[in-house]
Amino acid sequence: MASPAADTPHPSPLDLERFAATPLQRQPFDFVIVPGFLQATALPAIEQDFPEITKGGSFPAQSLSFGQRFANLLAELQSPGVTDAFAEKFALDLSGRPTMVTLRGQSRAKDGQIHTDSRSKLVTALIYLNSQWESDGGRLRMLNSPDDLEDYAAEVPPQAGTLVAFRCSEQAYHGHKPFVGQRRSIQLNWLTDETVLKRELKRHSFSAWTKRILGFGA
Repeated sequence: MASPAADTPHPSPLDLERFAATPLQRQPFDFVIVPGFLQATALPAIEQDFPEITKGGSFPAQSLSFGQRFANLLAELQSPGVTDAFAEKFALDLSGRPTMVTLRGQSRAKDGQIHTDSRSKLVTALIYLNSQWESDGGRLRMLNSPDDLEDYAAEVPPQAGTLVAFRCSEQAYHGHKPFVGQRRSIQLNWLTDETVLKRELKRHSFSAWTKRILGFGA
């Protein structure tokens, strides 16, 4: 994995002003959708530096190799300034909360089933990196109920630069229609504590190792 260049200033790839100006949706749970969260001028370099992922499932960022510009993006996403922006948006105290970044590159037929994120996650942020998206599948839906994918409050095409973020709760049901193929995304989570972070990284790392060595998750 590349490391951010600490002494090399670079323009921010994030449009935090757009994020701050986008109203938080309260129903059926707290969420926000921000097309253009990644600056258009930064997208080509970020997409180019995204790691090659040929298997399905989530991979911890630490387990992958990628270019410097993508490393810079991940570093900024986990910076205090971004944490403060999300804390203000969701009216949560995220100070001192650990963050975890996982990446996806491929979608499988079984992916997208309706679910809520675990209680150990406070906020989930998804950033998509797909230049074009024409398929009816793979579009994340914010759902009104736990058992009907067609009963949704909003639908998010996973187009490059788009952010969708939500407060994790028992009501935060989401999912998407099946899609098989490349579907690249960054998932950033603020977690309850360091113990959870260690457990989640261990779990994801073992799963990633299994996929690479045994060829599962294709």
